[in-house]
Amino acid sequence: MTTWAAIFDWDGVIIDSSRQHEASWERLAAEERRSLPAGHFKRSFGMKNEQIIPDLFGWTENPEQIRNMSLRKEALYREIIREQGIAPLPGIGVWLEALRAASVPCVIASSTHRENITCTLGFIGFEKCFAAIVSSEDVIHGKPAPDVFLLAAKKMNTMPSRCVVFEDAHVGIEAARRAGMKVVGVATTHSSETLVAADRIVRRLDELSVEELARWFDGVT
Repeated sequence: MTTWAAIFDWDGVIIDSSRQHEASWERLAAEERRSLPAGHFKRSFGMKNEQIIPDLFGWTENPEQIRNMSLRKEALYREIIREQGIAPLPGIGVWLEALRAASVPCVIASSTHRENITCTLGFIGFEKCFAAIVSSEDVIHGKPAPDVFLLAAKKMNTMPSRCVVFEDAHVGIEAARRAGMKVVGVATTHSSETLVAADRIVRRLDELSVEELARWFDGVT
């Protein structure tokens, strides 16, 4: 029986939906007749829409408008997925199978909206790989606050100190650190040179072995 748990971010770790998300922001900006700041997408990666719209874009401070824009943006994202399709990142299927074979419990913990995750999980055939999903609707404070990861650990009845987070975003790595968890940086969205706060950096998750990560918890309570 395993003594640790695996927590996965979604975008940039299980799938690469950056192109579709960026396109959905562009469609929303066109609908709203608003402009997007330069480099907005990489700067916002890993953040909740409720932070992005007022703090990064400066579009509005009105809570109702923020909520409506956020929901519309995600509807546009799902529309693009239906139009264009999507595939899991290379190596993720092999890694999830290795964790399943070792009885390591897995959970998704993401700033993404739940409907986006469940919709795409079905599309890529990974519905049975995860014991639970923690999404943006489940926490008040998004990354870099640790809330989403702490809730994921609680759902798996596992101490934070015995969890590994798989993250591609800087704010996500910071959130994992603040949660007191180990973290593997996945160099999909950002270069490996910028992920130095992670315990281990990979380009593909199938570079890892279950035995390697299990050794991190020898003697850890």
